[in-house]
Amino acid sequence: MINVTQSFLPPIEQYVKILEKSWNKKWITNRGELILELEEKLKHFLGIDFITITTNGTLPLQIAIKALNLSGEIITTPFSYIASSSVISWENCTPVYVDIDPEYLTIDESKIEEQISSKTTAILATHVFGNPCNVIEIEKIAKKHNIKVIYDAAHCFGVKYNGESIFNFGDISTCSFHATKIFHTGEGGCIITKDKELHEKSFYLHNFGHNGSEDFYGIGINAKTSELQAALGLAVFNHLDAIFYGRKKIVETYDKWLDSTRIKNLKIRENTEWNYHYYPVIFDSEETLLHIKQILNKEDIFPRRYFYPSLNTIKYLNGKKMPISESISKRILCLPLYAELQTETAEKIAKLINKNLL
Repeated sequence: MINVTQSFLPPIEQYVKILEKSWNKKWITNRGELILELEEKLKHFLGIDFITITTNGTLPLQIAIKALNLSGEIITTPFSYIASSSVISWENCTPVYVDIDPEYLTIDESKIEEQISSKTTAILATHVFGNPCNVIEIEKIAKKHNIKVIYDAAHCFGVKYNGESIFNFGDISTCSFHATKIFHTGEGGCIITKDKELHEKSFYLHNFGHNGSEDFYGIGINAKTSELQAALGLAVFNHLDAIFYGRKKIVETYDKWLDSTRIKNLKIRENTEWNYHYYPVIFDSEETLLHIKQILNKEDIFPRRYFYPSLNTIKYLNGKKMPISESISKRILCLPLYAELQTETAEKIAKLINKNLL
């Protein structure tokens, strides 16, 4: 079976050897030595100042909203995973959708200002498939209207824009370390900011609001990760070069064999060092997509409709019409992509698609 993605798992002996440090001390949670080591390694690797690793990738978005004291309306994208919208509603704010750019698939920055109202407190934008938003223009808009910016950078591990980590843009960036991601801790995520004060606030928010063992800064939640997750992260970290290389080879294989005259690809924003996170293809119709998906499924190949559906169409989110996002979400399919996928398999997938286009 060939799934859309497959978790990279290092040799279990490597994982156990790292975990033994905490296991022997019987200290497996509450920020032991492994999580501290992993945070330091990630700061250096990613080129960031502050990071708090969490137990999943959704809690950082909730914490970001709390840390920035947001209320009212938050402008966001309809083309994203459900978490980026559900956390807004969960925190008793209102998502206000802005349609996407048809080439980059990120929020269309030219349409943001017309949706800003007296109730707007922030923009929560998603870097789609590791492809950056127009962060420069979004920053200008945010400064002009005195609103905050959160980036859902779940797909962006290792991405750089204009030579700088994509995590260094906005007030807060969040990332996912879910098992399907390039770098992972099984389940996990993180909160990243350049602002020391905001980092400290986010940190106590992720740990029940603790100030030491007997005092509290204020309200908080339990978003702490464990040493078991950190050990997996450290084991995976040692293989990052091979992971990036393996994924790049598959992307290059798809690029070589897919019929680019009949299939549309994601346009990577200029001056981006991309991470080969997903390989989405956009067909001319939903009918073609469903036909291709069925053909691939018969061959035990399982791509994913991602992102689908357009979030504005979900009843509880109650969004307005978003023509571009709705159209693309019906026609986009992410093809299998992971470090250990064979180039021969990617070539087979490409040829099956070419042969069966309607």
